[in-house]
Amino acid sequence: MFATVGTTQKGPFWRKLLAFLGPGYLVAVGYMDPGNWATSLAGGSKFGYALLSIALLSNGMAIVLQSLCTRLGVGAGRDLAQACRDSFPRWVSLPLWLSAELAITATDLAEVIGTAIGLNLLLHIPLGVGVVLTAADVFLILALQAFGFRWIEAFVVAMLGVIAACFAVQIALADPDWGAVLRGFVPTTEILANREMLYLALGILGATVMPHNLYLHSGLVQTRLIGESREEKREAIKLATIDSSIALCLALVINASILILAAATFHRTGQTDVAELDQAHGFLAPLLGSTLAPTLFAVALLCCGLNSTITATLSGQIVMEGFLNWRIAPWLRRLVTRLIAIVPAVVVTLLAGEKATGRLLILSQVVLSLQLPFAVVPLVMFTASRRKMGAFVAPRWLSGLAMVTAALIIALNAKLVWDFVM
Repeated sequence: MFATVGTTQKGPFWRKLLAFLGPGYLVAVGYMDPGNWATSLAGGSKFGYALLSIALLSNGMAIVLQSLCTRLGVGAGRDLAQACRDSFPRWVSLPLWLSAELAITATDLAEVIGTAIGLNLLLHIPLGVGVVLTAADVFLILALQAFGFRWIEAFVVAMLGVIAACFAVQIALADPDWGAVLRGFVPTTEILANREMLYLALGILGATVMPHNLYLHSGLVQTRLIGESREEKREAIKLATIDSSIALCLALVINASILILAAATFHRTGQTDVAELDQAHGFLAPLLGSTLAPTLFAVALLCCGLNSTITATLSGQIVMEGFLNWRIAPWLRRLVTRLIAIVPAVVVTLLAGEKATGRLLILSQVVLSLQLPFAVVPLVMFTASRRKMGAFVAPRWLSGLAMVTAALIIALNAKLVWDFVM
């Protein structure tokens, strides 16, 4: 995977940029996975457009943090997992590795449930059977990897296009109040005062700024074959940052669309407790007066699950190889992480029924949010260190923004833990 995609050092700017487009879209997948759907649906149905401000804030945080990942991967030539192994003693790096693995497992849990629900809605496959069938997605990844990394990127971008088209049609059918939508992007103090709103806000934060994405992006930018000179690396950092920023703006549009759809259909009609994906699917047809909307909803959900499958596998490989310097076959790695996620999904489905899957999805996203500081803090430390980064050290304004982002994430998590304890 390392330095396998060629780039061009000559020609117009757009041609150079085209060679770097790709990794950002794989990263963006993590910002719109099935877990994000559950939190956005719950937030939109319960509080209308109010949590759009959290989606916007989270996306701004993501752009800042992913730009640091680009700088670390290209400038230092190390992904975040390798940098942690290089810089910390084993008693520190091992807990960080376990934290990263927990985040990947929580992500995989969301993908298992989301993909199974998508199969159930489209093909009427029982949810328990669908959960087990998700283990077979390893063959999709192996097939794509056999053709080269650009094929993986092309598949992901194609799926993102399908998802965006599906939501464009659904939003048009829902006809939201665009004035209220714009006001929803303005933050309100009620988010901190209302414990339930804060819980969902943290879920959106956890579903948007995902810990494993920081490891993933710092590794994926190294797929590009670039020169060794300082000027060539600076240009590579610039082009890769543009790639991720464009992709994350697309992710914001899709995330906001999910929340807007929930607010314009469920919240507007007084259905404020919609958190289950299958429940949302069933309500769309009577509320919008069209059988097309629920079908598009299911198609988009299944595409999200398939896309997230690819990125979770790649991030798992990067984390394990980076922290432990231990390489195993991708199919084995995929099966291990998928089986770990399948067990709680099957248990919850069998014991609590299908209605509990939405709560499990939201819980998985809060777990991700609680793991964020263990990835964000080392990333900020490394990219602000001239000893680590040399000439590619992050400028002070960027490090300052990243520190504020890290502090805000830690403060929000501390507030959540305090509310639970009290």
